Amino acid sequence: MSMIENYGTHAYITTNGINLHYVTQGEGPLMLMLHGFPEFWYSWRHQIPAFSQDYQVVALDLRGYNDSDKPQPQSAYVMDELIKDIKGVITGLGYDSCILVGHDWGGAIAWNFAYAYPDMVAKLIILNLPHPAKFAQGLSTPQQLLRSYYIFLFQLPLLPELIIQSSDYKAIDKAIQGTAFNKNAFTRADIEAYKDAAAKRGAITAMLNYYRNLFSQLTPNKTWPILEIPTLMIWGEQDTALGKELTYGTQEYVRHLQIKYIPDSGHWVQQEQPELVTAYMREFLS
Repeated sequence: MSMIENYGTHAYITTNGINLHYVTQGEGPLMLMLHGFPEFWYSWRHQIPAFSQDYQVVALDLRGYNDSDKPQPQSAYVMDELIKDIKGVITGLGYDSCILVGHDWGGAIAWNFAYAYPDMVAKLIILNLPHPAKFAQGLSTPQQLLRSYYIFLFQLPLLPELIIQSSDYKAIDKAIQGTAFNKNAFTRADIEAYKDAAAKRGAITAMLNYYRNLFSQLTPNKTWPILEIPTLMIWGEQDTALGKELTYGTQEYVRHLQIKYIPDSGHWVQQEQPELVTAYMREFLS
């Protein structure tokens, strides 16, 4: 049995016409965790046991990732479909609302889901992903465009897939361990788990399709109403991809907002500083 079997029960749920894989532990109100790129449910390995005493924790593999279905059309990876996936997971598990936790792309989905179905989110926790309005504004600044260079690379056909696969998926190692501020946060086995997930048939193109749909969905002038859901943002300040300045002014869009900055963490905050992230989440939820 591999070490990744030890974090809970592995199961599948049908939602929005596809099967999604998840790991679950505990019972109680639903805490639904959404990972980012290029990860899978395993990015929540520190938080799953920590919160299973009080919640049914469900850490999902997003569509296209790891053991979840990987529909082929690029159009299958637009935000509307991702939102429908999450709605179906919550109701399919027998709940009408959840505590929604998202990091990176999971954070983008969580923000958008909270706006689409505010009654289904009791509390919102976002890690290192700005509010959609702030992200759209950020992409108009030279400093953020430089940080986001990889998004433009990912628009190319085939080449990104070849780069990621080359030299035994070395790009996955560079993306995670290479950009972490706390290098000790990842063991060799952790990196191998991420490589194995990326190596599943169809996964890389699916993961990249999230980015390939990004610009067609960005609406810089969109009016975002004020979100009423109590929201916690946790931000690793040494993020090489997303600047801390993208968090400034978030309170214009979120009425009940707390932001916790973690100076000695990069983008992978719940893995680089798991105890602190868990403590901030607990404090917010209490």
